[in-house]
Amino acid sequence: MTDAIDTLRAALERAGAVRPQVGGFPYLAESLRQAGVTRCRMTVPSNLMLYLTTAGPVAVQGEPLVTGMLDVPPFDRDALIEALRADQAGLTAFPEFVQGCWKAGVVRYDVDLTARTCTYYGAGDDAYVESYAAVEL
Repeated sequence: MTDAIDTLRAALERAGAVRPQVGGFPYLAESLRQAGVTRCRMTVPSNLMLYLTTAGPVAVQGEPLVTGMLDVPPFDRDALIEALRADQAGLTAFPEFVQGCWKAGVVRYDVDLTARTCTYYGAGDDAYVESYAAVEL
């Protein structure tokens, strides 16, 4: 393992210990930010998360949501916001949230841990930006 992987793993474990069930994302984000992560980029259909850290980039491959050739759902801002609010309320776990993003036509999202924003992108020019609150760990 590398320093980047060790640091990321420790930050994720720390976040798991302090993150509340409801409204927990800002705690995860702050734990990552304090560990030197500047951005998190998710490619939704492949379920690949790329963490950009001060120690180097780290890719984390989850179980792909889709395989083969298929149509991309149209971008649906309202469905995306519904998936976000369900996750923020603690009604879904991360895999369900990612599935909700895909169903809403999100092909990738980018979390800027410095600006505290999440930008969700469709296959075309569609995008939705949401800010999240600063928290203290």
